[in-house]
Amino acid sequence: MLKLSCNAAMTDQIQMALAHCRFRSLPKSGSFSIRRRGAFCCSTPAAGKAPVLSAVVTPDEATRLDHLGSGSLADRLRLGSLTEDGLSYKERFIIRCYEVGINKTATVETVANLLQEVGGNHAQGVGFSTDGFATTPTMRKLNLIWVTARMHIEVYKYPAWSDVIEIETWCQGEGRIGTRRDWILKDYATGEVIGRGTSKWVMMNENTRRLQKVDDDVREEYLVFCPRELRLAFPEENNGSLRKIPKLEDPADYSKVGLVPRRADLDMNQHVNNVTYIGWVLESVPQEIIDNYELQTITLDYRRECQHDDIVDSLTSVELIDSETTAEHGATNGSASTPSKQNRYDSRSFLHLLRRSGDGLEINRGRTEWRKKPTR
Repeated sequence: MLKLSCNAAMTDQIQMALAHCRFRSLPKSGSFSIRRRGAFCCSTPAAGKAPVLSAVVTPDEATRLDHLGSGSLADRLRLGSLTEDGLSYKERFIIRCYEVGINKTATVETVANLLQEVGGNHAQGVGFSTDGFATTPTMRKLNLIWVTARMHIEVYKYPAWSDVIEIETWCQGEGRIGTRRDWILKDYATGEVIGRGTSKWVMMNENTRRLQKVDDDVREEYLVFCPRELRLAFPEENNGSLRKIPKLEDPADYSKVGLVPRRADLDMNQHVNNVTYIGWVLESVPQEIIDNYELQTITLDYRRECQHDDIVDSLTSVELIDSETTAEHGATNGSASTPSKQNRYDSRSFLHLLRRSGDGLEINRGRTEWRKKPTR
């Protein structure tokens, strides 16, 4: 039996504790009791005493609750918390001046970094990720890490310097080989949805660098913090996040060769961080597109790790999308089609390939879609 003193200063900690105990909502004032696995009871206090919350938890959950109860300085200052049901996490961010690009708005790399940040903070909020990106206790014991397999981001309106955005995130199982994490971005002042994202992650052994299936122990550790029913950031049928990306074949329309990872590009998993790939993809986009369009959608399939001593080539070609594909957002297979030069800049979709310069092995393939820059 775990007992927590219930007062105003403990609100956030109790909210996280309830999530660990698999609750649907916080108890209301007065006498309240639930008899079920991970149950709790809350009683009206005697005069002059604080109410007491009693929760029945497993030993592993108790260990994590003890960690949460410590309330680190970062936890107290962070502008985020679990939602009421404990199955997703929301956090607010102020766009900094160094996160803004030539369009005077946040760059897509900024957006991707914030998605990664809120995902990591969510994992920390439920007691995971003390020394890795969202790794559970079992994963750390077995030297397992999460690595990105696919990322799809859509931005409908880029925030400007000093704008405040709110990002909600949640994770769910994705078959036997991985997990998925989704995001919804909102303008905090208006509540307008300004972007969405979804991703797939797989487990890798940190020592052997080989992929590994998600075993039941790991699955049980994180699924208790996931929505019970399937929840998707992109629920629309045949939405853009489902489209396959064909491999870009030579000769590409545009290229930028000899890209070298900086030391700052490496992350705690000892490889180039997934956000760096976005910048490499954009390096080979034609300047006329950068000057006149803004990125609306980016999808990346991560095929191979990139290490500090790899040299990378970035290739880009215009993707010709017929009316049927545009209407249905269906899968695209085969090689990329190249339109005539007179139609090139009417097209707003590009295919991308990142490969190792030395042996030509594919690192990443991608697709970007662009829209005309808004008049400001």
